[in-house]
Amino acid sequence: MENKSSVAEAVVRACALLKAFRHEGELLALRDLVGRTGLSKTTAHRLAQSLVRGGLLERAGKNEYRSLVKPLGGPGFRLGFAAQATDSEFSRAVSASVQRAADREQIPLVTVDNRYSPTRALRNADLLVRERVDLVLEFQAFEQVAPIISSKFIEADIPVIAIDIPHPGATYFGANNYQAGLIGGRALGRWAKANWGGQVEEVLQVELPLAGPLPQLRITGMLAGLGEVLPALKQAQAARLDGKGIFDKSLEVARRYLRRTRPKRTLVLAVNDPSALGVLRAFEEAGRGQLCAVMGQNAVRSALEELRRPGTRLVGSVAYFPERYGDELIPLALAILQKKQAPSAVFVEHQLVTPKNVGLIYPVETN
Repeated sequence: MENKSSVAEAVVRACALLKAFRHEGELLALRDLVGRTGLSKTTAHRLAQSLVRGGLLERAGKNEYRSLVKPLGGPGFRLGFAAQATDSEFSRAVSASVQRAADREQIPLVTVDNRYSPTRALRNADLLVRERVDLVLEFQAFEQVAPIISSKFIEADIPVIAIDIPHPGATYFGANNYQAGLIGGRALGRWAKANWGGQVEEVLQVELPLAGPLPQLRITGMLAGLGEVLPALKQAQAARLDGKGIFDKSLEVARRYLRRTRPKRTLVLAVNDPSALGVLRAFEEAGRGQLCAVMGQNAVRSALEELRRPGTRLVGSVAYFPERYGDELIPLALAILQKKQAPSAVFVEHQLVTPKNVGLIYPVETN
């Protein structure tokens, strides 16, 4: 049993003061040291002066200090991670990658689930503010609440990285939506030219309005890419559906649409893979599978499985590689917290995945 008389309390308190510095080069005012250690202002000041004299701290300004001791363990930050609904393949892949990268860097995560709900996202923002996390990775799809969420974190002086949906004042990380759209649109146009001689009767756009204008750029880009390859496409009929970004809703609205329209050669531009697969299923149920060609976005596992199916009418899906998000998000978060130069936006690199190259980009796992 420890003999309390043998413990030098001043040394213990000095250690607590040194532990208050969470990363190399961090500059803390005396009030920050008081807040992080719970020591009185007088005690913190006396200890800081002693540590400066002992060569473990340096004075960087009036009542401001920098530690000369490298922090032990991880960087000393806690990150908040407001994840998206866990029933989404894409979101699950993002969450898993963020957790892996945080574990690797020994960074604690305070994780909450926004559950694809704007109300829940607002409540989670309040929770992360109360938790006093150092930075938040915000992943939520509702554009209308993004300014409110941002204002909560700005008021609490907590920096934010917004994943895939921009938030005012936040660093953006995610898709280059227009470029991803161009990649998909050009590929779909080439397919139509090779297989239908460029004769297209309809272009069906399956959208996600609730996410705002940035994801809509995927559709805009696909239309532009199609137009580059098929200049006469303007003569084709255009139709738009709101698939809510999910398989079941996209299947439902496409079923209704097909019941009231005549069969025709249709190119389908989908904002994401669940929408692409839902519409493809509806065409097949209606006996019109050979009259459609579909382009998806995200290259999630279910789309990769469909691309491996012989005779699929899923022409391709543009990959966003959500399984790699964490490898870039965590270093970006650390750069921001360590006051290093960091870009205001970081875009992922996209790649077209097709039935021909799916096995090369995503080899089938064998046990």
